[in-house]
Amino acid sequence: MKLYYSPGACSLSPHIVLLEAGLPYSLEKVDFTTKKTAAGADYLTINSKGAVPALQLDDGQVLTEGPAIVQYLADKKPDSGLAPRAGTVERYRLMEMLNYITSEVHKGFGPLFNKEASAEWKAAAKTALGKKFDWLSAFLQGKTYLIGNAFSVADAYLFTVLNWPAHVGLDMSKWPVLTGYHARIAQRPKVQQAMREEGLLK
Repeated sequence: MKLYYSPGACSLSPHIVLLEAGLPYSLEKVDFTTKKTAAGADYLTINSKGAVPALQLDDGQVLTEGPAIVQYLADKKPDSGLAPRAGTVERYRLMEMLNYITSEVHKGFGPLFNKEASAEWKAAAKTALGKKFDWLSAFLQGKTYLIGNAFSVADAYLFTVLNWPAHVGLDMSKWPVLTGYHARIAQRPKVQQAMREEGLLK
């Protein structure tokens, strides 16, 4: 399998999952400015949405959208414990959390990365994200992981998104539960390996 990625983007989440699951993979970096891959291919011919991640399967098919990709990878290695078994209530809880992260938290950062967004728009985005962080803090209070007692694909995704506040001037000191959670996940060897492979850690 080949993962198309951009350093530190949401593609870090499936990168972490690939390593945690022990699946073989290769990486190819995407330049968002030129829409070219490191090998010189037109990325839009690989993923017409123009976004990462995209996962090229061994049969040549391409799967997009992070929450779908990480569940696919977890199901490739069901004994990894990265996702509850399909069809269980626990699996739907995982899907519920992935959906919240992608639609409410991840998407909420959009204006903060948009160079054309006004100061007012960015301030409103920070206020809205603060409410999502309030909810996540309450949800994670007293917990080590998002789902059950083990690291899951949802943790890989939330960790990835929680890397972003430092890059957009969002002070996280109001949410010590989240900063503590982020620091714990950051200590996982496979998380550190993924970040090194993307040039995010020395």
